[in-house]
Amino acid sequence: MNSVQSLTFLWVPWSIVASLTVIGVTAVLCFVAWRRSGYRRDFGLLELLRFVLVCFVAVLFNQPEWVEEYRPIEKPTVAVLWDASTSMDTRDVLGNSGGSTAVTSRREAIAKLTESTFWQSLNERMNIVIQSFSAVDPDSKATAHQGTNLHEPLAEAPRQFKNLRAVVLASDGDWNEGEPPVQAASALRLKGIPVMAVPVGSSSRLPDVELLSLDSPTFGIAGKSVRIPFTIDSTLPREYLTTVTLKASNGDEVTKEIRIAPMGRTSEWVMWKPKAIGDYTLKMSIPRHGDELLEDNNALSAPIAIREEKLRVLVVESVPRWEYRYLRNALSRDPGVDVSCLLYHPGLSKPGGGNKDYIKQFPKGLEELSKYDVVFLGDVGVEEGQLTLEDCRLLKGLVEHQASGLVFMPGWQGRELSLLDSPLNDLCPVVMDPSQPGGWGSRTASHFELTELGRRSLLTKLADTQEDNIEVWEGLPGFQWYAPVTRAKAGSDVLCVHKDVSNEFGRIPLLATRTFGAGKVLFMGTDGAWRWRKGVEDKYHYRFWGQVVRWMAYQRNMAKGETMRLYYSPEQPQVRQTVALNANVMERSGEPLHKGDVTARIVAPSGKAETVRFQSSGDEWGAFAGRFTAEEPGRHDVTLSCKQTGAQLEASFFVQGVAVERIGRAARPDVMEEIARVTRGQVISLDRLEQVLKTLEGLPDPPPSVRRVQLWCHPIVASVLIFLLGVFWVGRKYVGLI
Repeated sequence: MNSVQSLTFLWVPWSIVASLTVIGVTAVLCFVAWRRSGYRRDFGLLELLRFVLVCFVAVLFNQPEWVEEYRPIEKPTVAVLWDASTSMDTRDVLGNSGGSTAVTSRREAIAKLTESTFWQSLNERMNIVIQSFSAVDPDSKATAHQGTNLHEPLAEAPRQFKNLRAVVLASDGDWNEGEPPVQAASALRLKGIPVMAVPVGSSSRLPDVELLSLDSPTFGIAGKSVRIPFTIDSTLPREYLTTVTLKASNGDEVTKEIRIAPMGRTSEWVMWKPKAIGDYTLKMSIPRHGDELLEDNNALSAPIAIREEKLRVLVVESVPRWEYRYLRNALSRDPGVDVSCLLYHPGLSKPGGGNKDYIKQFPKGLEELSKYDVVFLGDVGVEEGQLTLEDCRLLKGLVEHQASGLVFMPGWQGRELSLLDSPLNDLCPVVMDPSQPGGWGSRTASHFELTELGRRSLLTKLADTQEDNIEVWEGLPGFQWYAPVTRAKAGSDVLCVHKDVSNEFGRIPLLATRTFGAGKVLFMGTDGAWRWRKGVEDKYHYRFWGQVVRWMAYQRNMAKGETMRLYYSPEQPQVRQTVALNANVMERSGEPLHKGDVTARIVAPSGKAETVRFQSSGDEWGAFAGRFTAEEPGRHDVTLSCKQTGAQLEASFFVQGVAVERIGRAARPDVMEEIARVTRGQVISLDRLEQVLKTLEGLPDPPPSVRRVQLWCHPIVASVLIFLLGVFWVGRKYVGLI
């Protein structure tokens, strides 16, 4: 840099006249005083010092400043910053070529700015530096969590580039990481650095149909149908009919005709029945619509494990009513269910039953009870010869800490009302009327009516389509007794209500579910489900209870070994969503581990590993809990281990790839306009890119850097003045004037 130094004064006419007058008068008085002394040398030096002091003060009165100007000798720099994030691959830039409209990607639309040949006309006067930001590492699989940060490149530009004169920013404005870019724009304005913003992309989404999610369950059972939900987002202005295709890696193919809603989302599902066990990959695709301009987001894939099933179910009942008999038959004939029955019949000398399905007593201790995935409680209660308070406490812990399911099936004897005074009261999804223990009966049959939630639930799905399912429920044989229910508890999901009976709280809830701790609870308020076999045999009755058992035991059986079990929620997490991890760990003897060091090593698709340490959440039940936040899409391998037992469990979960940075989102030109406005720059459209060169050519040279030292108030100057006054005072004493 070149520096120019100068001394300046605040010259004001009256201050100049006053200063000269004071200096003149002082000179005359000093000469007169010296003459009176007989022209003595010491008097002459003293008067000369007086005159110097007055002149010094007169100069300071005009505010002298020492000014240094630093002028850069190198050329100013222009930083061309272009967005290289994933959203720039969105194809929504329209351009006319030969009378036909072509659609290009945002990255292709700004490619001209990234070429050095475009800036050749400015090379003689400026240094042009072209640099990308928010680029995705091609060697990394972890691309979904890499977003766009507009603040960082703008904030770093003045420090990174010397003598920065201006910034050219080409982006779609879709920032999703870092501080707001307007903060960096404010800092650039203070430095006098304008930003030439080049927005790219459409501010409204182009006609598109996107497959948003494919929510495949973690595992399925061989020979059992698996429900695969999915969601489609459409920006087309009209509704249309299409066919989605689900292909499995073993060659199975399922198609379903659906109606896609306009300008919104459509949630649907398909059913797939795997025939053999193994690990599969499911791929769903939707055909391209004629008006659709983006077709690279019409397919998604997800893994699923198909395995054999053996669920342990315990059914506890008093009197062997028809509901109990047909339920036991349905479960015992299901090849995937191992059922145990305990009958507290008043006429039996000992609890139990007559065949191999029966057990002689309620499971003793945690070791025996924890083997069951689902427990059905019929018309039984806390009384002599039946359940005890300790049994109820163990059942509550089984649901809360080990993710088992519990089904309440009250009967006309009203024994289940005694459970309201036990620990199981917290689990029941409904409020019962203790004044009517026997419930309500009638000679004429009553019917269920599905709620809005019940129409969408997997538990109440007795037909393949929603319309057929509603028709099936309306045609089911009715029931002639229902439990004394007044209302559903807060947090419960009501699937079915009484079609005709209501009270001050609304329709009487007859089928309700709720989540308690890690497990699920279901309440069936009638004992007439066995009548559903009328005319169709086992079709609806077996299907309903089979769905109930598998739904309640699903989470508990996500991943299990001999002494360890792992389950997590949500089942299909999104990127950056926290996953709640729960584990049950047993001693080698089968007893729950009370205290231990339980860890999970989670390996992401990119190879990045993270260790999660679990905290005990129920010592008595061997329950441990931890949390993990997924940063990458794809399969995450989990190794659960316990230091005390030496056991390990291998598992995995899949993170949905709907990421921070996505193709197909609308651009945000308003962000770019705000950056340009704050920095006093310009917004330049894609069809006027040459305007960027003209604007930069018209920029004036950067002003020099000026450093000012105010001498009139500088501490050193004040010290010199005080020193001279001191010398003058000493001099007066020396010559005898004081």
